[in-house]
Amino acid sequence: MNERRIPKPADFAELLRFKSPTLDRTAARLANAHTIADLRAIAKKVTPKAPFDYTDGAAEAELSLARARQAFDDVEFHPAILRDVSEIDTSVEVCGGASSHPFGIAPTGFTRMMHSAGERAGAAAAGAAGIPFSLSTVGTATPEDVIAANPHGRNFFQLYMWKDRDRSMDVLDRAAAAGFDVLLVTVDVPIGGARLRDRYNGLTIPPTLTAGTVLNAIPKVRWWTDFLTTEPLEFSTFKGFDGTVADLLDTMFDPTVDYEDLRWIKDRWPGPVVVKGVQTLADAKRCADLGVDGVLLSNHGGRQLDRAPVPFHLLPTVRRELPDDVEVWIDTGIMSGADVVAAVAQGAAFTLVGRAYLYGLMAGGRRGVDRAIEILTDEITRTMKLLGVSSLAELEPGHVSQLRRLLPIDPR
Repeated sequence: MNERRIPKPADFAELLRFKSPTLDRTAARLANAHTIADLRAIAKKVTPKAPFDYTDGAAEAELSLARARQAFDDVEFHPAILRDVSEIDTSVEVCGGASSHPFGIAPTGFTRMMHSAGERAGAAAAGAAGIPFSLSTVGTATPEDVIAANPHGRNFFQLYMWKDRDRSMDVLDRAAAAGFDVLLVTVDVPIGGARLRDRYNGLTIPPTLTAGTVLNAIPKVRWWTDFLTTEPLEFSTFKGFDGTVADLLDTMFDPTVDYEDLRWIKDRWPGPVVVKGVQTLADAKRCADLGVDGVLLSNHGGRQLDRAPVPFHLLPTVRRELPDDVEVWIDTGIMSGADVVAAVAQGAAFTLVGRAYLYGLMAGGRRGVDRAIEILTDEITRTMKLLGVSSLAELEPGHVSQLRRLLPIDPR
């Protein structure tokens, strides 16, 4: 039996250790965010519904996005034991250059709508972390803005081919002149997908005010303060558009783009070219035959064709069938460092994260992006150590099983 005694005041002093209070609510929220899901929850609280849904949503029933995320949830890891993992190397070479970690920031459109810091925050945070930043053709910062924010890091440029080919090439040449080193040619947007959340919210470019949007946004004081006191929200590469997101896509993007156009773009760009939006093995092989440096398996974050292939499911086959000198990248559904590790183990040379970065941006601007990157890198390091690997080169397919819920029916 334990001997009972009357507690002394000093005993309580050891237990009662309070954190120093802070008036910086953003810092407090970010400090308590330990996963990307935590950042998403913060983002939803502080961002009006229309911009949050623009980030969070996907096309039609959002099955493509849900299935992509489910594929990563269905990963089973196979750790090795009794390995020296006291030091971990997460660095990787991608398209002839270095990255401190096997992920970069994906190109996202209309980014300053989520937070006034926009692409500048993402580029600066990426540069500080030693990972690449990607600027979208439909971004809200110029190539020059991004280079100024990330002058010593790696910057990728993502190209949509417009119906106005001269304007497309002007933007392309401008990015090359600014110092962007890798071109991501997006090929899965002949027309815009049916992004129903944007339709229900009446989202337009530039944003317009309705009674509903005003009522929803009234509590989001920080967002409105930023929106009303910073430079007007508009695309950096073209001015004066007025309509819905779907109208923009259908007006701008050229549904006639084919492989000859891809060859033409490749010949014009002075650096490595990666084709973004590849969703079949046949197309991956054809891109490789054309001489591109890499293919990015992606269904556009589920924002184009609903019920599209799951990139993570496609990854092992494409990596096995393509020549070794053609890099295979992946995006869509990546929400943790463990997802990144699983993709690398299955053959991905590199990964891109979009929503994960934008949740951080909405949650806290530049500091939120820093926190998102910190969360992902911590998860990558921890997962590698628990798997018993000390470098990305040690990851192999045997470390991962894909537990599939969806199997195709044999038509025979």
